[in-house]
Amino acid sequence: MSSDPSSATLADLGESGLVAKILARIGESTVKSPNLEIAAGDDAAVIGTSGSSLVLSVDMYAEGKHFRTDWSTAIEIGRRCAAGSIADVCAMGATPIGVLLAIGLPAATASHWVGEFMAGFIQEAENAGSIVLGGDVSGCDSIVISVTALGTLASGTAITRRGAQAGDIVAICGRSGMAAAGLRVLQRGLRSPRVLVDAFRVPELDYSAGSRAAKNGATSMIDISDGLVADLEHIARDSGVGIELDTKKIVVPAELVSTAAAFGADPMAWILAGGDDHAFAATFPAKKRLPAGFEAIGTVLEDSIGEVLIDGVLYRDAYEVSSGFQHFSS
Repeated sequence: MSSDPSSATLADLGESGLVAKILARIGESTVKSPNLEIAAGDDAAVIGTSGSSLVLSVDMYAEGKHFRTDWSTAIEIGRRCAAGSIADVCAMGATPIGVLLAIGLPAATASHWVGEFMAGFIQEAENAGSIVLGGDVSGCDSIVISVTALGTLASGTAITRRGAQAGDIVAICGRSGMAAAGLRVLQRGLRSPRVLVDAFRVPELDYSAGSRAAKNGATSMIDISDGLVADLEHIARDSGVGIELDTKKIVVPAELVSTAAAFGADPMAWILAGGDDHAFAATFPAKKRLPAGFEAIGTVLEDSIGEVLIDGVLYRDAYEVSSGFQHFSS
């Protein structure tokens, strides 16, 4: 890596470094607004409007990086893009209300592909209780999709990544590791087990989980998109705490066990580091009853700040793999 910061590439910075650089620039340039409750840096930004708050989040999906048209149908890609973006709004404890879509397409794209993509996108938005509000189209060398999701909640009630406290229970609602295993299956040129491949193609979300967590006193929450450990590290760093996961409390689906055995892999590694399932991980006061659908998998620690431990051992020492997905990494 060059010692000259101005010559650093994205590969040098990594995704986290790039995001930090962008957030720093946003912080320097943004005029502080009395309506801005939560700025960029969480799952979504929050703006207050007359007693309620508008929650906004944007995501980008690139062909070959987030999806492949030979692995997924246009309908599945549409559903996947809508689901992944709306999950960020739900992770703030908000109720999703709408989405905006911008899509760049090569001129050779079949018109029926676009129609099927929109059918899937609209279907998943409706599954979440949202409507498609509009958007934009442009010519592009490959398919690039940008989705802005919007939601609402009572002013001042957003659940961020910064509220976890020592002694809290760490809980998850949804699946983890299924999409990562499905990706590995597809990379091997296979199409089964179907449940794993389908998990990669279209995440299975409980869109009301975030609001249930908020009503039950969640102190922090995040959408698991990059990996369970990687995203819990965000909560640990932002909250100034450590997190310990207990693998005995984590259910390992039979399909993960059998596929991992066939591939010579560890199913727990997929669960801990695999992204794209978009489960919701949250922390709750120990005396609070967990909301329906959430299962306890660990605890929040006073020490080991910014770290995630697995059964008492630092993740990076227990598993010789990345904690989750990072753009621009080799």
